[in-house]
Amino acid sequence: MGHIGNTDLEVRPFALGGNVFGWTADRDGSFAVLDAYTEGGGNFVDTADGYSAWVEGNSGGESETVIGEWIRARRNRDDVVIATKVGAHPRFRGLKADTIKRAAEESLRRLGTDHIDLYYSHFDDPETPVAETLGALDQLVREGKVRYIAASNFTAERLAESLSHSEAEGIAKYVAFQPHYNLVSRDTYEGELAETVQANGLAALPYYALASGFLTGKYRPGQKVESARAGMAAEYLASERGQRVLTALDQVAGEQNAEIATVALAWLKSRPTVVAPIASARTVEQLGPLLAVADVDLTSGQIALLDDASA
Repeated sequence: MGHIGNTDLEVRPFALGGNVFGWTADRDGSFAVLDAYTEGGGNFVDTADGYSAWVEGNSGGESETVIGEWIRARRNRDDVVIATKVGAHPRFRGLKADTIKRAAEESLRRLGTDHIDLYYSHFDDPETPVAETLGALDQLVREGKVRYIAASNFTAERLAESLSHSEAEGIAKYVAFQPHYNLVSRDTYEGELAETVQANGLAALPYYALASGFLTGKYRPGQKVESARAGMAAEYLASERGQRVLTALDQVAGEQNAEIATVALAWLKSRPTVVAPIASARTVEQLGPLLAVADVDLTSGQIALLDDASA
C-alpha cells in the first residue's frame, strides 16, 4: 500500500482503469472484473465523466454509472478509493468554474455517492485561468463533495503555475498527476514534467501503463489479435524500440516467473514518483497479471535491462 502524495488516501500499487466499463465490458462483465479486483486486494478505481463518449450510442458517463451501480450493489463505498475526471465530457468540456460545478454534480449522481476521493482536471484548458479552475475545485473540496484534486495531461509549466497559485492562495492543491507513461512511451513524462511532480511531492499515477495492451506480450509478429485497441499496439510492434522492449520483458518475465504485463507494471512501480500504474481489464482472466504487480519487485539488474531496452 502507498499513500497518494501527502494525503490519507492509501492505495494498492495497481489502479483499475474504468474506461472499458460500458464499452468493451458490459454491466455484468464490469461487475465481475470489479468484484475480482477488490477480492484480490485492489481498492483504487479510476474513471472519468467522458468514458465512453467515443462509442457510437454512448453519450459519456457510462463508466461512472456502472461503477455507481456496483458500489450500491456491494455496499462498499468506504472500502474503495474512487477517482474521476472533469473536462472531457461532451456536455462539460473545459475547466471553467460553472462547467466544473455542473459536471461534478453529474458525476456524483452517476456514482451514487456524496463525495469523490480524487477529482482530476482531465485536460488542461489554456483558455481558462488557473485561478478560476482552482477556485471552483477548492469550493468542491470545502463543500465536502471532493476530498482531493489532481491533474492530467498538463504541461510542466501549467502544472507548476497551478501548484504555485494554490500555494499562494492557500486553497486546494493538486496532490497527484496522471501522465501517459510506459516502457514504450517515456518521453511523455520523464524530464521536466516528472521533475515538477517530484519537486512538489505529487504522486504519479500513469495511464496507458500497458500501452494499449502491447506490453501484455500478446501482440507478436504474424499474430492477429481481436481488440478495440489492436491498431495502436501494432504501431509499437513495428518499431525497433517495441521489439527491444518485448525481448527484455520476455527475459525478465522468465527470471521472475511472472507474466509480461506484471513485469511492465512492476517497472513502472519502480520509477521515482509512481505510486500506482493504471490499467484496465475487460475480463477477469486479464486481471490476474495486473494484481500480481503487488508481489513482484524487480532487481536492479532487471530494471537496468528494461531501462536500456526502452531508451
